[in-house]
Amino acid sequence: IGNSFILTCHDSSPQLNISFPATGCQKLIEVDDERKLRTFYEKRMATEVAADPLGDEWKGYVVRISGGNDKQGFPMKQGVLTHGRVRLLLSKGHSCYRPRRTGERKRKSVRGCIVDANLSVLNLVIVKKGEKDIPGLTDSTVPRRLGPKRASKIRKLFNLAKEDDVRQYVVRRPLTKEDTAQL
Repeated sequence: IGNSFILTCHDSSPQLNISFPATGCQKLIEVDDERKLRTFYEKRMATEVAADPLGDEWKGYVVRISGGNDKQGFPMKQGVLTHGRVRLLLSKGHSCYRPRRTGERKRKSVRGCIVDANLSVLNLVIVKKGEKDIPGLTDSTVPRRLGPKRASKIRKLFNLAKEDDVRQYVVRRPLTKEDTAQL
């Protein structure tokens, strides 16, 4: 019949994007059983939830819901108190939008901050570590590329007192010829 086509929507299993800031690692986990995710339903972003229902290795872990995307790819936005999709007029400084010109505003579709079953990816941040290590997430560390520049931040990172000399703790990055050409 003419130029009609059939749109097939494959219902993929939801995923959890879990990050652990202490090690700098993150892991994408496919959840095969949707009953494991029921603890996150009807919870808002920035809520801390016990991760025990995800499995035995998650016993004792506490995670914070930091966001997610629905099945069409629309991101969750903090402060939109619904679990559906809304079209908001977004400007500079809003999440989910990067203006191309100064003063530009745009009406964009975003998802509310309440978790429900229509999400394809849910972003979680580990707040409290549990009893067991999770391979690829809590057992290995990824070194930071850049250290802090500000003296107070260096003191905080290395637990230094006010009178300690910060200069010997500065994390330097060796410059190559290609880096200096860009400066």
